[in-house]
Amino acid sequence: MANQQGDLGAALEPVVRDAIGAAGFELEQLDVQRAGRRSLLKVVVDGETGIGLDEVADVSRTLASVLDEHDHVLGGPYTLEVTSPGLDRPLTKPRHWRRAWLRLVKVRTAGETFIGRVGEAADDEVQMLVGGQLRQVPYGQVDHAVIEVEFKQPPQEELALLGGGSQEGSS
Repeated sequence: MANQQGDLGAALEPVVRDAIGAAGFELEQLDVQRAGRRSLLKVVVDGETGIGLDEVADVSRTLASVLDEHDHVLGGPYTLEVTSPGLDRPLTKPRHWRRAWLRLVKVRTAGETFIGRVGEAADDEVQMLVGGQLRQVPYGQVDHAVIEVEFKQPPQEELALLGGGSQEGSS
């Protein structure tokens, strides 16, 4: 059964990716599960600057229409779940790091684990403020990184070091 699910996911992935791309977003993850005669498609969608609830709904409608055109691939009824990535999503791409600008992030490399504030994110590395010191962290050295939830405003001096200045009106 797992092989059939994998085959179905592989067959649907380009169709789903193209439909989401045409809507201006990116496919983060596609999971396909079979429950009897019904398929469950879980689709995680994101964009360069994130994705809002209204946009998730629009993508869901567009994707449902495209999937209906590919009913022969699905081979029966399906349930479609479209969502955005959660806060606990690992930072694996430069755009994830760009969206985490000024956020606190826990990073694990082969040699250490540390918490730092995210600065400018380039294509191959990210600037971080760690223990009051700025350092460049190449993505290739990061084994795992996730945003740490903060319950209070970050210190203005940390934000200033990273080019953040005042944080009024940001989320």
